[in-house]
Amino acid sequence: MASGGGYGDPSQKIDYVFKVVLIGDSAVGKSQILARFARNEFSLDSKATIGVEFQTRTLVIQHKSVKAQIWDTAGQERYRAVTSAYYRGAVGAMLVYDVTKRQTFDHIPRWLEELRGHADKNIVIILIGNKSDLENQRAVQTDDAKEFAQKEGLFFLETSALESSNVETAFLTVLTEIFNIMNKKSLAANEDKENGNPVSLAGEKIVMPGPAQVIPAKSNMCCRS
Repeated sequence: MASGGGYGDPSQKIDYVFKVVLIGDSAVGKSQILARFARNEFSLDSKATIGVEFQTRTLVIQHKSVKAQIWDTAGQERYRAVTSAYYRGAVGAMLVYDVTKRQTFDHIPRWLEELRGHADKNIVIILIGNKSDLENQRAVQTDDAKEFAQKEGLFFLETSALESSNVETAFLTVLTEIFNIMNKKSLAANEDKENGNPVSLAGEKIVMPGPAQVIPAKSNMCCRS
């Protein structure tokens, strides 16, 4: 069970820090999704992101305090210049396209290939079709994206940063899955310790991916409101 927690209480004890990256073409709404999740804000005249940008929000998942550190691509995607450093240490990724622009969905396989080439192989990935409020301008059918996500073993949701629809759910889906993976890893490590085997977990707070993610059944792959 995850709860929203505050939007950053500096006095709060942090049990885990999870780095999650946002990737996808320019103008699909990555920064708006981030602003909605981190600060519950939305700006109609949002400018293109310039420079490195990440924001944090602390949540409670199964009675543990989890700080989500969400990184935006900083506009580098316009120049195909997203570097390997951007992906380093990421345990989750949000692959975003615009449901009203088919080209942004057609570029998703390229982004996924780049992500898998640079990030840890066990990274938890969710495909996000943003701007679902613009239904009358839709150029990408939900079933097409759902089929692609299922084929590639990704979570999938359609969101609207404008209407704050499914943004929270998307982040919580990724963060809860990462948390569950870490819990399994911790349990395995404790068993090894009890059996006299050396424990190879990373530090308590900055965590690395655990075993390969468990892909949910088809019925849970998509939640579209």
